[in-house]
Amino acid sequence: MDRASQAALASIFVGALVLGLKFLAYWVTGSVALYSDALESIINVVAAGAAFIALRVSSQPADANHPYGHAKAEYFSAVFEGLLVVLAALSILREAYAGLLDPQPLDAPALGLAINGVASAINAVWGWTLLRWGRSLRAPALVADGRHVLTDVYTSGGVLVGVGLVAVTGWQILDPILAAIVALNILWSGYVMVRDSVGGLMDEAVPPETMARIREAIARTGGGALEAHDVRTRHAGRLTFIDFHLVVPGTMSVSEAHDICDRIEATLKQDIGADTIISIHVEPEEKAKHAGVAIARNRPRQTAPEASET
Repeated sequence: MDRASQAALASIFVGALVLGLKFLAYWVTGSVALYSDALESIINVVAAGAAFIALRVSSQPADANHPYGHAKAEYFSAVFEGLLVVLAALSILREAYAGLLDPQPLDAPALGLAINGVASAINAVWGWTLLRWGRSLRAPALVADGRHVLTDVYTSGGVLVGVGLVAVTGWQILDPILAAIVALNILWSGYVMVRDSVGGLMDEAVPPETMARIREAIARTGGGALEAHDVRTRHAGRLTFIDFHLVVPGTMSVSEAHDICDRIEATLKQDIGADTIISIHVEPEEKAKHAGVAIARNRPRQTAPEASET
């Protein structure tokens, strides 16, 4: 089991612990706002399970039916999690509406707030850990899970303040109002998750700063070639796909052109990541478009740093 899958599995157990604590806080207080906070934790557990399955599927090697691998499975997990978040928000809005019609006093608010505070502290530590691991491992499922957990932390903070105000002021109507605000915030979080994941499913290009690094690497190590054009990129989970046309002098041998391609590929894998899949189409000089990445004819050929062995 790889590190990303281990993190997703651990997230299930952490989510279950936090879920139990938050429902205990709701049970001792009867607060609609604390109920909304506990309901979101159910989504955390379910989403962590979906992320674990997606990561296990995405780690499978390419096969005859999936020659480009299974990395996009992670995006389905993130979309699924976003949809669950939206459903949770709608359920909270329903409970908030009932609370507005018939506000109820809180029972043992101090104990409930203390229990919820412990759960939120656990979530804060785990959310930042997931986000850091997800980015370093380039695992969209972990990043989505980490963002969701951190969103839960932010809303929990607001809930703690709001329920504290209800206990101090006795304004019972604040409880369902706060729950409704939490629901709207969760709706926005779900929208962002779905939007980002759909971008991956639609073969969204790499960010502009990454594209600039790709173009610079080609120009820096492509000595001997003339230009590179039609540079295209896309993401698929932890994989980055790069393809472009490389124009070389018509008199250049196949072996020389192949050496240039090898240097460029080694540099891109070092600069962009080892999980980079590169396709280069070599073309003769008459195919030049005089656009894209210019490579001076007299540029000295640079040797790309050797890729580290795995």
